[in-house]
Amino acid sequence: MTVALLAGGSGLIGRELIAAWAGPDPLHVLVRKPMPAPSRLVQVHVVSFRKLPPLPPAEEAYCCLGTTLAAAGSKEAFRSVDMDAVLLFARAAQAAGVRRFAVVSSLGADPRSSNFYSRVKGEMEAALATCKFDSLVLARPSLLIGDRESLGQEPRWGERMAVALARPLAPLIPARWRPITAARVARALLRAAADARPGVRIVESSELQRLGR
Repeated sequence: MTVALLAGGSGLIGRELIAAWAGPDPLHVLVRKPMPAPSRLVQVHVVSFRKLPPLPPAEEAYCCLGTTLAAAGSKEAFRSVDMDAVLLFARAAQAAGVRRFAVVSSLGADPRSSNFYSRVKGEMEAALATCKFDSLVLARPSLLIGDRESLGQEPRWGERMAVALARPLAPLIPARWRPITAARVARALLRAAADARPGVRIVESSELQRLGR
């Protein structure tokens, strides 16, 4: 029985991961606000990521937590989600018996980056590596494509423009930089975790494109 945990089930990638979950074992989804469970395999738990309760015993975990600087409102609020909440979930998952952990990071993640967003993502990756999971997957997608408005999120006009410009140029854009759908990232995350390679595995967006087909 491979019970799994998911943090961030209400976002673009989390929603697609739930849709792609084939079971037959349960997926425990941790969210801040109530959401409907789409099937009997999905069990929803409303929690505070600042103080997580003991989690159900599980073998693997997926972390799709994340926000933007604009949505967070400040660098401190951004870090509290993309760094602190991720690490709290990882430690709670480890206490629940999780051996395989997969997280959505970002293209360009680097703890030495001069870009604040990329630096926090890189620091998050480095901190997770110290948790000593048997298998740690760090997914680094490029620009995400998905229906944000159906989630009640504000339209991101910059993303829309970038996607519109990239579409006719797609064959010329290296796969690592090409926009990628949230559904493809979710499928790739599931497949990379199922592969369960020991140690830390960085999956760049080009490999996510291939794995998520």
